[in-house]
Formats: sequence, structure tokens, C-alpha cells
Amino acid sequence: MNTDSIATPNRRFFLRATGISLALPLLESLGGRVFAQNAAVGSLAGKAAAASFPMRMVCIGNLLGFYPPAFFPTKAGADYELPESIEALKPHQKDFTLYSGLDHGVKGGHFAMSSFLSGVRTSDAKGMPEGNITVDQRAAETMGGATRFPSLTLGSESGIHGGCLMSWTRSGTRVPPISTPRELFQKLFINEDAKSLAASMDRLDLKGSILDAVNGDAKSLQRQLGQRDKEKLDEYFTSVRDVEKQIELRRQWASVPKPDPKMQEPKNRDFVADLPVMYDLIALALQTDSTRIATLEIGGDFEASAFGLGGGYHGLSHHGQRPDAIKGLIKMERYQVEQFAKFLAKLKSIQDGSGTLLDHSMVLFGSGMGNANAHTNSNLPIILAGGGFKHGDHKAYPAKGPGRQMLCNLYLSMLQHFGAEVEAFGTSTGTLTDLA
Repeated sequence: MNTDSIATPNRRFFLRATGISLALPLLESLGGRVFAQNAAVGSLAGKAAAASFPMRMVCIGNLLGFYPPAFFPTKAGADYELPESIEALKPHQKDFTLYSGLDHGVKGGHFAMSSFLSGVRTSDAKGMPEGNITVDQRAAETMGGATRFPSLTLGSESGIHGGCLMSWTRSGTRVPPISTPRELFQKLFINEDAKSLAASMDRLDLKGSILDAVNGDAKSLQRQLGQRDKEKLDEYFTSVRDVEKQIELRRQWASVPKPDPKMQEPKNRDFVADLPVMYDLIALALQTDSTRIATLEIGGDFEASAFGLGGGYHGLSHHGQRPDAIKGLIKMERYQVEQFAKFLAKLKSIQDGSGTLLDHSMVLFGSGMGNANAHTNSNLPIILAGGGFKHGDHKAYPAKGPGRQMLCNLYLSMLQHFGAEVEAFGTSTGTLTDLA
């Protein structure tokens, strides 16, 4: 059977429905759309009937990196000893690869943190072909309407930079995060009543009409502008198209019931106590095919006081080599890794076709900060788990010269493994050739 003949009408309908030019969804996403609708009515059995088991992507980062001596092993290759901060990952050592020597070649300390998933600082975005779009949002562009949520962005809206900096669109817009487990639960699993649904559809229609009018006015204005103003207007059009796509996707899924998570709505506590619940909800979102892409930033509300520590997380990361501060920092880092390890165990426990959810999920864990005490963005702490790759090694790359690898090479490899038709990403120089 020629799958192209089936996929093409669906793709063309979606393009006509939005009235704009969108990146075409991949064939595997169209195949997964049937499962997404099955899952949306609470039928996890729909997965067994689906012809393909799609790849997922989860990216987890923190604002302040990890204390390097307690994160990086002293030995490269297999059978290395896990340092103090990552000991909790021992049961999963064959399920992940730990990298050293990867970074984006940028400087700026905290002000370069926003480059973690893009390789591009926000201040440098205009000089890049795709701006500072992050790897999760680039993957989300391939999804079309295959899932209710093309991606989920989770994190805090407080902290030293005033908000989550994990995800960015190609128009340079920060993706605001979902900050609490209750908000995430309601977004994923609570259906609107008939009256509220009708009101939501009216709002979507109104927003669409407003965008049509504004877009038409802007296009008329464009003919009167100089080149520099035309470039600014092009950025505006990109933002408008992003909103139009969101409206169309929400309209498409508005009448499809959300899945039943078989759990009670969680209560919000604090970010430290809520972190395990956020991980559980991400796993449920993947399992029900509500989304295939999620990011989680740990930072702003990750309070040292929850661990009986003073000085704050930020203050402890700038430890000045004080033993007590380093001890407290490692305590906080160990907790983060413990929750990550439980998340991996959760994904391994969920059957997904002939494999597990972890087999079909690439899970990135790390930070855009290498050494917070020195404000460096080099040698970033990076772990990649799952995804069906061969794991178990500590891969150590040189900081410069022959063998040097950019972190975006890993991201390019992940995007291609996800199914994105892309030959470059951010500051990539190629794929990570030893990722098999």
C-alpha cells in the first residue's frame, strides 16, 4: 500500500484549514494520530492496535548546573563509577549515556542559560537561520495535529531571571511554562462542560477573526516600508502564524474528550515537594499520547530551605569552595537526580508495544550552566537516556581540537531520530556519529 497517497490529502486539508503555509507533518505522526484519538477517549488499548509506536522527547534542565567533581566520572567508557551526585542512577546505568566535553561554545554565565536547548543566546538569535528555536520546539513543528499538545513546557516563573528560560520558538518568543502540578493535571485531563466548551469555541473564532483583520492591515502596510521595517514586520508575521497554528490546533481538539488518568487531582505544595508529581504527570502525558514532547526546568522555586539549608540554591551554587556550601549543594543535586532516576524507572515500567515507554522516549537531563561558581557555560553536564540507543558509556570529548563535538550535534541526532527532516540545528557541525 502506498502510504503517501493516504497521507497527502490529510496534509493538504490541514494546510487549507489553517490558511497558512505550515511544515508538513511526518507520515509517522499521521499514523500516530489514530492512536492519539483512541487515547484521548481513555483507551490505552488503542496503543496495541496502532501500527507504529512513536518516538517521544523529554528535556530536563536546571538553572545552576551541577558541582562538576560530584557529577563527572573520572573514567571514560563503560563500567565507570558514578560520582556522589548521580549515584541514584546506578540501577539505570545501562539505560543512559553520560557526556563530558559538550557545550555550545558560548559565554555569559547566567545570561547564556537560555541557550541550553538551542545553542544560541537570545542576543545572538537574529543572526541565526532559525533564530534561537529550541530542540523541543523544533521537534514540535513536525507534529501537525497528531497530539492535543504539540509540546508541554513546565517550570517556574520566579527566580534569578524572573521566569523559565527552557523553550523558545523560532520567532524568538519564550514559551511560558505550566508551573504547578494542579495546573498541569487540569490542562491534561479535565474536560470542559458543554457551556464552557461552546464559549471556548466562540473565543477561538473571535481570535481567528481578529488575527485575519490585523494580518490584512499589516500586509497593506508592508508595501510602504523600508527594508529594515519589512524585516521587523516579517518577525511579526511569524508570531501571528504561531498564534494561528495554536488556534487551529485547539479548535481541532476542542470536542475530543481528554483521557482518564485514573488518579486524583494533585494539590500544589512547593516546587521541591511537587517535583515527583510533575514527573509522574509527564509520564502520564506521554502514556496517553496527550503529547510526545515535554520540557521541565528546575530552578526558580527550588528552595534550599526545603532541605534544611540556608543561603539559597543560587547562593550555594556560588560556594566559593566552602565545604559546607558544597555539601549543601550536593544534597540538593542528589535530590534532583533521585527524582530523575524514579522517572526513568517509571518509563521503564510502562509497556509500549514490544518495548517500554523509555525505549521509545529520548530523555535529556542537564543544564546550560557548566560551573555556576565560576559562571562558565563550558563542559555542560549532559545525560541522554532511553530512545532505543545503545547506552552505558561515559563519552568524554576534548574541549578543543580534533574530536571536539558541539552539544547541538547531539540535538541534531535527536531530532533526526525523532523523525524531523533536518540537516542542521543551532550551532551543529554534524550529527554525533558515535550515537547508535
